[in-house]
Amino acid sequence: MNILLVEDDTTTASFIQKGLNEQGYIVDHVANGEDGLHLGLNNPYDAMIIDRMLPEMDGLSIIRMLRKQNITTPVLILSALGEVDNRVEGLKAGGDDYLVKPYAFSELHARLQALLRRVQPAQEQTVLKLADLEMDLMKRQVKRAGTLINLQPREFTLLEYLLRNTGQVVTRTMLLEKVWDYHFDPQTNVIDVHISRLRGKVDRDFDPPLLHTIRGAGYILHDPTAT
Repeated sequence: MNILLVEDDTTTASFIQKGLNEQGYIVDHVANGEDGLHLGLNNPYDAMIIDRMLPEMDGLSIIRMLRKQNITTPVLILSALGEVDNRVEGLKAGGDDYLVKPYAFSELHARLQALLRRVQPAQEQTVLKLADLEMDLMKRQVKRAGTLINLQPREFTLLEYLLRNTGQVVTRTMLLEKVWDYHFDPQTNVIDVHISRLRGKVDRDFDPPLLHTIRGAGYILHDPTAT
């Protein structure tokens, strides 16, 4: 699941992003309203978490402009303004839920899950497939040839990203940014270790192998038997 987080407070943003990453979500974070609007208009997200008070453009203005462009992605508004009138204004602007600060991460996550469940029937992809490999995003289950495969949260996120880019070479830099949220090379073998573990789970006992290494380029998920 891909989430847009628009939050200018670095401590709060780090708290939310870390928690969602641990739950297997891919999170794009920006710290001002203009960047948030740009990403919201130009990228497909499963949900957005938008703070109400932001530099350059406030959260409600972002939501109004998104709705004017017929973007119906569910939005969870975060705000320190908790009066009834404030919440009503946020919902009327196009927000789908309104969470008042301070809050527990468990509540934020539960509200996010509720928004995602609410819109799933209208969304195209709740299950990602390649050959006999199947990922159910709502149940957070992976099966191959009908056999349930147990993945750790990071492995799930890694496989989801590869499935969403089936047939395309995915570079190490892309994986570091989208799966680990690193915007620098940590100079570790973290990717190699996780790719090896993932390959062992989705390919070792099945045929044909689907996860391939492209030397000097990255990795690709594809079915070599497909015509």
